[in-house]
This record gives sequence, C-alpha cells and structure tokens, in this order.
Amino acid sequence: MSAFTPFQSKIDMTRFLINQKNIRQIARSATFGLALLTLSGCGILSGAGPYRMSITAGQSSSDVQYTVIDLDAQNIGPYMRPPSPALKSTVSQLPASDVYLIPGDVISLMISDSGQEGSTLFSPLIAGGTTFPKLRLDSGGNISLPYVGELRVSDMTLFQVEDAVKRKLKGKAIDPQVHAELVGDLSGSVLVAGGVKNPGRFSSLQGPLTLLDAINQAGGPLLEPHLVNVIVRTGSKVYNFRYQDLLQGKNQPVPPRSEIIVERARQRFVAMGSVKTPGLHDLPSAHSSLLETLGTMGGLEESKADPSGVFIFRLNDDDPANPRALVFRLNMRNPESIFLAKQFLIQPEDAVYVTNAAVYEWQKIITPIVQALVLGQRF
Repeated sequence: MSAFTPFQSKIDMTRFLINQKNIRQIARSATFGLALLTLSGCGILSGAGPYRMSITAGQSSSDVQYTVIDLDAQNIGPYMRPPSPALKSTVSQLPASDVYLIPGDVISLMISDSGQEGSTLFSPLIAGGTTFPKLRLDSGGNISLPYVGELRVSDMTLFQVEDAVKRKLKGKAIDPQVHAELVGDLSGSVLVAGGVKNPGRFSSLQGPLTLLDAINQAGGPLLEPHLVNVIVRTGSKVYNFRYQDLLQGKNQPVPPRSEIIVERARQRFVAMGSVKTPGLHDLPSAHSSLLETLGTMGGLEESKADPSGVFIFRLNDDDPANPRALVFRLNMRNPESIFLAKQFLIQPEDAVYVTNAAVYEWQKIITPIVQALVLGQRF
C-alpha cells in the first residue's frame, strides 16, 4: 500500500487544484451575475422605457401624478371613436362682391363716340368703338389715355372708372360711351402656397372663388385630407380650417386678395418600446383607433413584446390650468381586447408604448452570465 501512496497523493492534489479553480471561476461568474442583477434593479440595463410593474405601481408615488385606466367594455365609453359624420347636402354660398382696382391690375376700355365716323375722336359704337385692350395700373394706381391724360383709378370699381373717363371726355367727344373690363385681376386673385402641387396666384375672373376652388386650381394638397390644415389671411382677419371639414360640406368663399396657406396638421403619435417600427408617425385616419395605429407601426415585436403591457400615455389639457395625465392599459392577451382596440380613439400627441416581456428582460440578464460560464469552462 505504501508503494501507491505518493502516486495517489498526486492525484488527490490535482483534483483539489482543479476543484479550487472551478470554484474561483464559479465565484467570478456568480459575482458578475449578481452585478448584472444589481444593475437591472437600478434600471441601467438597456430598454426603451419603464417596466410594466413600475407604470402600474408608480401612479401614486411619482412626483407627476397620473391615473392608470385598465380598459374594458365597462369603462371604454368616454374614449371611443365618434361615429362617422352624416353627409351634408349644403353647398357654399358665393356672394358677389365689388372688385376695387389696385396697382398692377390690367383693365380694358372701349370708348365710342356718337358723331359721324371720321369726324369724331373715337369710333362710333356701330363700328365697335375704339378699344384700349391692356391698360395696367402703375404703382400710383394711374392709367393714361388719349384726350384723357393721366387718371387715377386705384380703389375704384369698374363702374366708377367708366364714369371718371366720361367726365374727362366731356366737351371733347359727343355723348361718349365707355365700357371697362378687368383682364388681369391682381385685386381679385388669391394666392395659394404651402403643401399643394402647383402653388401660385389664381384668378377669379370666372367668378368668385371658394377655398376648394382655389386649392383645386393649385393641384390639390400633397397629403391626405385629415393631415391638412388650411390657413386663410384676408388682410384684416385670419382663419383656420381643417381640410377634412371643407370636404364634408363646410366650404367657404374666399375674399379677393386673400392668401391661402396649406400646411401639415399636427396629427401625429409616438410609437415606443417593443414595436416593429418605433418613432413618430402620422395618424392613419381622421379618427384613428388603437388597432389602426398598431397596424401603422407594424404591430408588436413578437420576440420580445409583452401583450399585457400595451400602454397609451396622454396629457389631457382640456383645462390648461389643471392638465390631467392619463395612462391607458390594454391587455392584448384577452381576445376581447381586439374589439376594444378597434373602438379606442387615439388622439394627436399620444404616446403608444409596449413593454418588454419578463422572459426577454431575464434573457438580457442571463445571457451574459451564461457566456461568462462558457468562457470560464474554456479557461
């Protein structure tokens, strides 16, 4: 037995050293794992937002008070999409208004004389009179005519221009007749700019214009109707219209010399968390449901999303002095939640946030530990 003792002792010593090395490796891995757990508890692990439990538990303990509402069939009523508006048969009224000339307008004048042809200053009416086809008002609002001279016609109507020319020709022509037409109506045109296909200035020579007339002449808006606002400046007032409302029977006439600005409406929401396309998105319709908005962002990220943690963050500022912070929660694990999501109205500036599943959070912690253990086995 004594002959085998030294050899046996070497084997025992080797096993002891191996065990000690394994213990140190396991201790280092465990220490690393505990550190990761500590970091996860402190919220240092990567993530797009708060955990589901911290949202539901922190509504009364945080500095900013908010109310968590678990959506169900009993309490969804105040937050449902409104029904589609009824179609209207009304059309916009187009009151005819007088056009007052301004510098830059172009008018046409026809002047006739009642005397014998060849003995009068102007051709008789039977011969078509004498026509001055393009008389542009200069910067001072004046025009110039033979036998009349310089005449200020700015701020006059066409009838007033005719009377003014007749008075100037009194004693020079025999019973002169004057007819004035507007051929270049800077004074009656409207400017359309912003998000339209062909911005520019458009004439009202064919008759008074409505907002839809002017926008259609500019090629129509570049965005979908529910994403468009229309601002109208008249020189004394400014108005704001939703393009969707104009299409639904609230079209308005446009006063001459108005400016129409077509711009993007702030109909947007933010997608965060475990969704396929997070970021800032346009609302998909005029009255967007939660189901539509989830479709816009590509749905939930199946590999890491927690279907029971679908949250909508909203700041209800109906009362600016006392805004209310609301957080709606929908558990998409329940089959009826699909119907609730179809009825829940998403408002502009809402934030839709989907939390990570618990198994995914643990996977973020355990994966480095497993990798550390594997590395420890190699060494």
